[in-house]
Amino acid sequence: MAELENPNLMPKLITFLSSLLQKVADSNDLNRQFQPQKISVFHGLSRPTISIQSYLERIFKYANCSPSCYIVAYVYLDRFAQSQPALPVNSFNVHRLLITSVMVAAKFMDDIYYNNAYYAKVGGISTIEMNFLEVDFLFGLGFRLNVTPNTFHIYCSYLQREMMMQQPPLNLAESSINLGKSLKLHLCFNEDEPSHQQQQLAV
Repeated sequence: MAELENPNLMPKLITFLSSLLQKVADSNDLNRQFQPQKISVFHGLSRPTISIQSYLERIFKYANCSPSCYIVAYVYLDRFAQSQPALPVNSFNVHRLLITSVMVAAKFMDDIYYNNAYYAKVGGISTIEMNFLEVDFLFGLGFRLNVTPNTFHIYCSYLQREMMMQQPPLNLAESSINLGKSLKLHLCFNEDEPSHQQQQLAV
């Protein structure tokens, strides 16, 4: 089991992923002034008042999904960003993308998971909206839900290495900018493994 899958390290991972997504959202908010961005079902009419970290902590508290789900959700967000360049992660859509990616990851990874109505309550949205978000997210991914063990461990190693560079853990500014650029510019990892060799990641 990868070290990041240790439940004791989850608070640090949640903090790190929150900081990363905040940097990405802030950067793309600025880019909205210069680059046209599509409006999607993930966009709210206004920025949510809850912070990304508080929102992700809420998901972690109530979703009860395995630690692996958060790594896989990160993979999905990266894939979504790569396949939907006109829909970059920003402060208007990051919360809905988060709840959707974690829910889809839990369904794919875990033997037991909550239904869409429960995740809608956790995310503060309606069940109908949650259903629409799931469908759009799946099509945005091109239904590429499988994460090979190799890809999973590459992402784990990358996140773990960047997290270890943080001293103290809450001082995430510098390397989060680097990680944010990786996610925003779609340069994280090469996933060109042959599809016939792919297998579902065991947890």
